[in-house]
Amino acid sequence: MSILKEFKEFAVKGNVIDLAVGVVIGGAFGSIVKSLVDDVIMPPIGLLVGNVDFANLFFVLKEGAKQAGPYASVAAAKQAGAVTMNIGLFINSLVSFTIVAFAIFMLVKAINKLKREAPVEAAPVAATKECRYCLSSVPEKASRCPCCTSQLD
Repeated sequence: MSILKEFKEFAVKGNVIDLAVGVVIGGAFGSIVKSLVDDVIMPPIGLLVGNVDFANLFFVLKEGAKQAGPYASVAAAKQAGAVTMNIGLFINSLVSFTIVAFAIFMLVKAINKLKREAPVEAAPVAATKECRYCLSSVPEKASRCPCCTSQLD
């Protein structure tokens, strides 16, 4: 019975709940960024590059057993049983990752700026003088040098 009680205490802690909320929000944010990349950013880039649909940019590594190539899309190649290297999907994922990483960087930067404490004032530097015999630094009010024990003025 103590294991269940311990698990309940663990599951109800604020950190676990915050983590769960973060994962759910992160998943939703990831799908928004994926849509942004696939539907908004990559089509104009593909148009500028020469009518390239990055989602269907792939290389056939092995022809399909059901149907020979060429294939119009990644889905058609997969349906035919072909083995493909999906470069376009990788580029889309790379752009999505870059956007998410930048957004998280900006969020962490903003949070760190809010958490930053006021600058701590430096401790006042004690006034010192120099020993004329050994050239060590000695407190201003000292009458003897702590290094060479010479009498000071």
